[in-house]
Amino acid sequence: MTDSTPEVPTGDLTARLDAGPVICAEGFLFELERRGYLSAGEFVPEVSLEYPDALRTLHVDFQRAGSDVVEAFTYNGHREKMRVIGKEDLLEPLNRAALQIAREVADQRPGDLMAGNISNTNIWDPEDTARQDAVRSMFEEMVGWAVEGGADMIIGETFYYAGEALAALEVAKATGLPVVLTIAPMAMDEMADGIGIVETCQRLEQAGADVVGMNCFRGPETMLPWLKQIRAAVSCHVGGLPIPYRTTAEEPTFFNLTDDRARVPSPHGRTFPTALDPLYANRYEIGAFAKEAHDLGINYLGVCCGASPMLVRETAEAVGKSTEASRFSENMHNHFMYGDNERLPEHIIALGDQA
Repeated sequence: MTDSTPEVPTGDLTARLDAGPVICAEGFLFELERRGYLSAGEFVPEVSLEYPDALRTLHVDFQRAGSDVVEAFTYNGHREKMRVIGKEDLLEPLNRAALQIAREVADQRPGDLMAGNISNTNIWDPEDTARQDAVRSMFEEMVGWAVEGGADMIIGETFYYAGEALAALEVAKATGLPVVLTIAPMAMDEMADGIGIVETCQRLEQAGADVVGMNCFRGPETMLPWLKQIRAAVSCHVGGLPIPYRTTAEEPTFFNLTDDRARVPSPHGRTFPTALDPLYANRYEIGAFAKEAHDLGINYLGVCCGASPMLVRETAEAVGKSTEASRFSENMHNHFMYGDNERLPEHIIALGDQA
């Protein structure tokens, strides 16, 4: 494999970002569910124990598509989630296996960064200090395993409470490793504890995050306006990792997207998470988002839930990077109906108007 950034200091996230875009593939939950390796709804990453080769393959696919960060798949791999499904005894083995796989894949390509991961716990309560302490304890054990597993950086992501995001940052920052902290506001256009989105990012910067920004929940159309405000309000690097779905001002997150044309609606009454397919953004929309965000000065880019290697490649190429998978990028020159190759018969090309 070739290193896409050979002249940039490889172990320093900030130096990498100062020099140009860094791509991070997320979205493991949706993609592995599509491939048949975990259950929608529960979304627990047992795949690292049950089907490690499937997880390794996805990491490699994302890596070949241009992801510079190999993020350990420990999203939802926290103690509370494991209690919900009655498998708390698998917590540490799951985390350590995911970290080992990510470390091995990152090491295949010199210069790639391996990231430990912590995320929303879904039990944070701004009024309950006991619950807050429990969340911090979960973060501490996961970050501890990440450090022992050789992580180069820590990613904290998908926080919709400002308080939980700040607690995650405090725990992650104590390691001395670079920290990316991205938030995921819901449809109320503020954090769930009433703190403004931009203000939350400012607080995270002040508390020492190396990268702040947004991931998940929102597609390009409803994430980019907030990223513009965040970029203008902070001095540190900014990250943008949208979902690849067509969210709108009326339906700003994928939790509330509707599909009136669905002939068979989902039995649970929402398109999220299993009936979003017709609302998917195409690759050109994802590429356009990446380019516009990069033009704003946003260098930490990726795709979250709904990501595929193709969309990661589109993101990387939109900001000027050539990836190992770029040899398979779109080439309509030889298409039997759209192409202009001299060997293509005119009468077949002419059928394009009737196809």
